[in-house]
Amino acid sequence: MLLRSVAALAVSLAVAGPAASGERAVNVVELFTSQGCSSCPPANANLIRLRGRPDVLPLSFSVTYWDRLGWKDVFGQEKFTERQRVYEPALGERGPFTPQMVINGRVSIVGNHQPEVEDTLAAADPGQVPAIAIGARTVGVGAGAKGRLADVWVALYEPDVIEVAVKRGENTGRTLPHANVVRELFRVGTWNGAAAEFPRPKAASGLKTAVLVQEPDGGPILSAATD
Repeated sequence: MLLRSVAALAVSLAVAGPAASGERAVNVVELFTSQGCSSCPPANANLIRLRGRPDVLPLSFSVTYWDRLGWKDVFGQEKFTERQRVYEPALGERGPFTPQMVINGRVSIVGNHQPEVEDTLAAADPGQVPAIAIGARTVGVGAGAKGRLADVWVALYEPDVIEVAVKRGENTGRTLPHANVVRELFRVGTWNGAAAEFPRPKAASGLKTAVLVQEPDGGPILSAATD
């Protein structure tokens, strides 16, 4: 039964192409931001502008290290801060900073400079292998280079714009809009180059699911899809 399932998965992924449901390959833009950082609102606005682009999957991760300034980011989680920390050595950064945008796990830029964001995306390679299929209860990852290892991540995010009134810290008195806010992040398994299925975490009502296939230790994102 398992062999039949994997075989059927391989066929369905071959038909589906690089992303779920035949979608085009997308550039993953991860914004590391904080409501306690006065430089972050323009970066949040840039991410909001990217929401309507079919070639971009924007994700907003709120970090926690600015909470000490008097305002605790309402979306912040230590696991998001750790994800950013893991990125920095491979990206050539001395340490985490905000607002940072990481494009496809390959390039680090300051997220509040819109021209730089646009130029970086224009030159970006979104990747397309392996193929991804998002099912009701599982995530399918198609075949690729044999022996190539990658982590399979699932991010559950809010696709709408959310406004937060900040009452303390550097942004006191401001109401800050956010988009594609990641609420949960799960590493659901390791892909070894063969077609495979992984569990899909249940999403709360209103949340969308993004799947990232990424080389370990903050490496390049090989493929991504959203439902």
